Amino acid sequence: MNIFMTGVTGFLGGEILVELAKRSDIKKIYCLVRAKNEEIALVRLKKVFNLHNDAFDPDKIIPVTGELSDDNLADKLISNNKLNNIEIIIHCAANTSFSKIYDSQVEKINIGGTIQLLEWAKTLKVLNYFTYVGTASICGTKIKDSIITEDMSPDLTSKHLVKYSYTKMAGELLLKKYLPEEKILVVRPSIIMGDSRPWVPRSNVILWALATFNELRLFPSNAHSNIDIISIDYAARGIIELLFNTRRKYNVYHISSGKSSVTNPEKVTNAIKDYYPDKPDFKFVTKGLLSDMKKWSKNVALIDEHSNLHQYSDYLDYWIDNFGDNSKLRILFYALEPYIGFIDLGQTFDNTRLLEDTNIGNSIPAHEYLRNSAKHIGSINIFEGAIDP
Repeated sequence: MNIFMTGVTGFLGGEILVELAKRSDIKKIYCLVRAKNEEIALVRLKKVFNLHNDAFDPDKIIPVTGELSDDNLADKLISNNKLNNIEIIIHCAANTSFSKIYDSQVEKINIGGTIQLLEWAKTLKVLNYFTYVGTASICGTKIKDSIITEDMSPDLTSKHLVKYSYTKMAGELLLKKYLPEEKILVVRPSIIMGDSRPWVPRSNVILWALATFNELRLFPSNAHSNIDIISIDYAARGIIELLFNTRRKYNVYHISSGKSSVTNPEKVTNAIKDYYPDKPDFKFVTKGLLSDMKKWSKNVALIDEHSNLHQYSDYLDYWIDNFGDNSKLRILFYALEPYIGFIDLGQTFDNTRLLEDTNIGNSIPAHEYLRNSAKHIGSINIFEGAIDP
């Protein structure tokens, strides 16, 4: 079997690539890598395997240089004779930035890049299916504090907190325009944070937000709002089981915690608080205080004496001691805003299809497995993460 993958140097794509490389029923895995030449691409691929000392087979893992932002990518893939016998495409790559300053890049890569791949995919004579890695958050903001099934998305009338989730919805809608339904598999992971195994995660994506909350300790959100979080290893395992499962009855699946393993901010912060005994207790306040926090970080004098923020002067003093410069906090508050928005939606993604059609079982709740990452959280550069959250 020959597979073509995108996003292999990323968080989820890298994990899937390493696991697929262990399978004896896969002959070649061709990997789209953004690099000037194959030598540099090979170095980037080896780095993916070196992280946790996994074996790298250069005869099995084949780099294909290219990038999703290239308007000629489809033509280049079509002209590459090595790719004529691709049976499975796994499209993991995406620009996942929540920052509005990157919105045009997010659209270019997530929608334009997907179109390029589909233009190529429709020419492949032996293609079994195109696996599109989307996101459960394409359901948008209409549905709150509910369990959401696969059939409830996509909803074209729903608003989105960030451009990323909109583009993943748009990309998913493109699939049927290019390929027959029987050749499409859509997997929608929920929030992927950290690794359930006791080692350094492959990426700090999303985990950055928890590291930031760990430093701030004053949290403008609902402590009991449901958050559907899964680990990177569970996400990868779920996708791979669906890829090779002959019992699969649907072409769209949530890879999620579901009702049985859903968590909330209070449980997650309780899981890590004992690792940082010198910090103040976590305290949850109303989301409305975020506005005053932003003003305070810009200029203390902008906060009216009647603001509820003054009730938490001990946290304000802690911020000054911890960060030194108030202006630094502005970066964090603005970067955290969409994360707080997602938390307050209270969405849980139904995983019945996944559990019925695979043997994967329920995920480990985030408030249990994140203890493995508790110490690592303290080493994350939260300002670096905030620049491109």
